[in-house]
Amino acid sequence: MAKHGKLRTFLEYAAAKSVLLTLGLLPAPAAYGAGLGMGKIAYLLARNLRRTGATNLRLAFPEKSDEERAQLLRECFDSLGRQLGLFSQMSSRSGDELKQLIEVRGWENLEAAVAEHGQKLVLYTGHLGAWELTSFGFSLLGHKFKFIVRRIDNPRIEEMVDRVRTKFGNTTLDKLSAARSMLKILRSGKTSLGLLPDLNTLDDEAIFVDFFGVPAATTFLMAKLALRTQTPIVPVFSPWDAETGKYLIIVEPLISVETTGDEEADVRRVTTEITRRVENQIRQYPGQWLWVHKRWKTRPPGEPPIY
Repeated sequence: MAKHGKLRTFLEYAAAKSVLLTLGLLPAPAAYGAGLGMGKIAYLLARNLRRTGATNLRLAFPEKSDEERAQLLRECFDSLGRQLGLFSQMSSRSGDELKQLIEVRGWENLEAAVAEHGQKLVLYTGHLGAWELTSFGFSLLGHKFKFIVRRIDNPRIEEMVDRVRTKFGNTTLDKLSAARSMLKILRSGKTSLGLLPDLNTLDDEAIFVDFFGVPAATTFLMAKLALRTQTPIVPVFSPWDAETGKYLIIVEPLISVETTGDEEADVRRVTTEITRRVENQIRQYPGQWLWVHKRWKTRPPGEPPIY
């Protein structure tokens, strides 16, 4: 079994490395196009993911027709494929070359936050567009920070991906062992922390807040950390902009972390606002969110399963 495991690890790594190297040799538009092609193939093959996506889109957009929702689901797979093309460029291009592939909007919001609070910030994004670019792009533009990741099961692929994520000075922290590290980082005030709070969360780590009008189990950890350490929260997103043919890096105005003395109410208020900002961006770019994730898997007590 161990030998089979090592063989599988190597074969998966070899396949992933070959794809990234091949796409990385292409000009960015061609890499995006090849990624789109892979996304379309994945759409045809991933029956279970299509079923999950269709369920999610019915919940989120009941006012849309079946045809409109089906188009959004196809765009979701396209977006994932295009992000693969971008990731190949992130691994192979210089900083100056990569800056030509992005357009930054709202950077003054980050500059104002840094001027007032220094590097002590919580940055967060959602699984929208090229979410890898939100952390990578910030380090590319000179704002390095530490962010939470779920390590890839294949250690050789994880090592390859981590080299790209940390190319310009970022640091990754393993989600499974990061709780104490996050508090220590924010209390030090010396660096920013990055999180993705828009996925389904287990009961004991979540509160239910509305996401597209449907209660969704959402992590309260980010709000609690920010409130207890009085750390401002900065929403950042990186959707694909078809008009410019570039990925955007959007920095939104800060989310307030003022405390009222009622921590439970404060955590709910901040978590709700964090989720609302994500939903607003998804509504602007509805085909670019990760609809194939079972966002509403954890249900409030007594409610039947959705999937």
